[in-house]
Amino acid sequence: MDISKGLPGMQGGLHIWISENRKMVPVPEGAYGNFFEEHCYVILHVPQSPKATQGASSDLHYWVGKQAGAEAQGAAEAFQQRLQDELGGQTVLHREAQGHESDCFCSYFRPGIIYRKGGLASDLKHVETNLFNIQRLLHIKGRKHVSATEVELSWNSFNKGDIFLLDLGKMMIQWNGPKTSISEKARGLALTYSLRDRERGGRAQIGVVDDEAKAPDLMQIMEAVLGRRVGSLRAATPSKDINQLQKANVRLYHVYEKGKDLVVLELATPPLTQDLLQEEDFYILDQGGFKIYVWQGRMSSLQERKAAFSRAVGFIQAKGYPTYTNVEVVNDGAESAAFKQLFRTWSEKRSRNQKLGGRDKSIHVKLDVGKLHTQPKLAAQLRMVDDGSGKVEVWCIQDLHRQPVDPKRHGQLCAGNCYLVLYTYQRLGRVQYILYLWQGHQATADEIEALNSNAEELDVMYGGVLVQEHVTMGSEPPHFLAIFQGQLVIFQERAGHHGKGQSASTTRLFQVQGTDSHNTRTMEVPARASSLNSSDIFLLVTASVCYLWFGKGCNGDQREMARVVVTVISRKNEETVLEGQEPPHFWEALGGRAPYPSNKRLPEEVPSFQPRLFECSSHMGCLVLAEVVFFSQEDLDKYDIMLLDTWQEIFLWLGEAASEWKEAVAWGQEYLKTHLAGRSPATPIVLVKQGHEPPTFIGWFFTWDPYKWTSHPSHKEVVDGSPAAASTISEITAEVNNFRLSRWPGNGRAGAMALQALKGSQDSSENDLVRSPKSGGSRTSSSVSSTSATINGGLRREQLMHQAVEDLPEGVDPARREFYLSDSDFQDIFGKSKEEFYSMATWRQRQEKKQLGFF
Repeated sequence: MDISKGLPGMQGGLHIWISENRKMVPVPEGAYGNFFEEHCYVILHVPQSPKATQGASSDLHYWVGKQAGAEAQGAAEAFQQRLQDELGGQTVLHREAQGHESDCFCSYFRPGIIYRKGGLASDLKHVETNLFNIQRLLHIKGRKHVSATEVELSWNSFNKGDIFLLDLGKMMIQWNGPKTSISEKARGLALTYSLRDRERGGRAQIGVVDDEAKAPDLMQIMEAVLGRRVGSLRAATPSKDINQLQKANVRLYHVYEKGKDLVVLELATPPLTQDLLQEEDFYILDQGGFKIYVWQGRMSSLQERKAAFSRAVGFIQAKGYPTYTNVEVVNDGAESAAFKQLFRTWSEKRSRNQKLGGRDKSIHVKLDVGKLHTQPKLAAQLRMVDDGSGKVEVWCIQDLHRQPVDPKRHGQLCAGNCYLVLYTYQRLGRVQYILYLWQGHQATADEIEALNSNAEELDVMYGGVLVQEHVTMGSEPPHFLAIFQGQLVIFQERAGHHGKGQSASTTRLFQVQGTDSHNTRTMEVPARASSLNSSDIFLLVTASVCYLWFGKGCNGDQREMARVVVTVISRKNEETVLEGQEPPHFWEALGGRAPYPSNKRLPEEVPSFQPRLFECSSHMGCLVLAEVVFFSQEDLDKYDIMLLDTWQEIFLWLGEAASEWKEAVAWGQEYLKTHLAGRSPATPIVLVKQGHEPPTFIGWFFTWDPYKWTSHPSHKEVVDGSPAAASTISEITAEVNNFRLSRWPGNGRAGAMALQALKGSQDSSENDLVRSPKSGGSRTSSSVSSTSATINGGLRREQLMHQAVEDLPEGVDPARREFYLSDSDFQDIFGKSKEEFYSMATWRQRQEKKQLGFF
């Protein structure tokens, strides 16, 4: 195959090839997500966004099936190497093994991956088909990243903790193990619907068995196919989730040749710094034995680069790690986000594709409230929902209860206390809230606990709609500072121990940092000369005078803000003092001269790490994260707790049906604590609830639909009957009842007899890649026939439109009455095909059905 012709790397998106007869052939897009165990695949992902493509890396994956032979592996390896040569150094390479794929790989395939037995027939053809004469059993498992593996069609394949899908062509039955969670059931159902829509054009019926005793019809069908179940179900296989503590076990090795020998030398353990990586060398980074990274310096030899995978495999063997251990090869200047964040420090300046005007530059803009409301991306970048001009209410936690603070003293906080600050604003005509939980450095554990409990009470009072942001003294976000219009002053003592900003202490020193209302804070510091620095302004308050000390490095904006703040702190006579021109009384008040930093402080560089999204869960008390790469709003499910790391803030998105809300903040704190980049524990943590997302959260997503969750059915609604058409169940059970099930043996041999009982309708409209299993594939019936006109469609429109439920023809499912139209009538009435209609969002389907009289 001539790769250079029409190289897909020139266009964004996903491209997949499969090994076939010692060569690699493209996989049709309709078959993406299906992987045959006897084959190897090469997957190329190129960023689609024009902005993302500039300087961004492509990902090239080499996937090995469990039953893949040496011939298939050799073809895939050679093809990947040729692709790599064509694509150049801006490519991250991955080695994937079936059942142990990386988060990056799994993120391509929503809502899940299908593992299929056997391999393709030698005469691979691109034809269109929707097979209804199929009979297979799929084992579905996984949390955020779901997979379905084709298993033996027998009760012996089942267990209590997973989900199983019995696929009978026109009927698909999802059996939920008694130990499965509601989120696992919902994700399994999403995969079931996806299979129905992609492989049957939306024309198969779905039934769900959540409780066998409450689904006798479905269980009768299952027993007709699988036979009577003998004995009890086995327990599920224990989870092998890797927690954050395990992922923090990292070792860096320098790999080089010494004569004819290959030397692997342990170089460092965390904290790791970027300067350990030299551009002429080759390194292996071992992350707890579950993932191996290979870093290739830009000056490393071509021979070393071609040997990257083989060296990683040799390392895995030498360490005794499993052969399926994931491998990722990164090039100097094209490292993945996951690799960069294994280091305490990382600068893009070494990269050949460094973006100019990065996030490290200070932002000096006049805030336009209208733009912040209509441009969430701008709001997210500036960390500002508006200009801070909304309504502000403040409570101080005293005696473990919240006490209102006089509005005249809203901006005066004390290091020994905790405060609740409720901010109310309007965005696009809708009232929204942010509740800041501010924690002083000297607050006690009891006060912090009371802060959280009082926040929960307020949230209940407001109907659970508050965005809650946990803020630590000294690390306040820009919007929190903007609320107080640059007049935030933090005193060292506890609330109630000072008068109008004053204390019994004769001398106090305050440091003013910031240039405008949304980045200025004033904090009391020890009253000694060593607390000064040349980059800031300090207010020295004595018994008789207030000195405004201007460091040599401060500018006019800083001086203007200082003059605003001084009125909050003191009403004494002001005296301006320039650095180097201090009067003797100034130094006497500070206890004498002392050295202090005199160099101009450089602007703090904000690392340019891209935002990352993770699903949160807990295993044996430890945080477990599953990353969703190339994320979108579709990845937020109502059963999830998701962590969005934008580096400067940690967002925890709480799905409305998530069961572990109370753990969310602790998970955010554990994430920061175990992060190998040495994250500050004071990084703000923001709790965001489904349906109440602020623009500072929405702006990190490429697109956002505010109506996405308005009319989606719950898992319970689905189980209670609407998708599983009663007509289809009754037809199949009627056929099954023609057999005397009591005479069938209970050892699973009933499958062949049930096949004759469950003859399905075959549809000739075909839209997938026909794959003939060479071994162990799905069993199909040799003879099929149409069972019912209503299943094929073809009832007159007058029988279905604007009809009460009791007036519908017998056997028609009221919730899917449009399904029984002929294809031509459906096209005429809805203006689209059934396939197009069922690929739409559920709420849009309902809307159209209501308008056209099918609801």
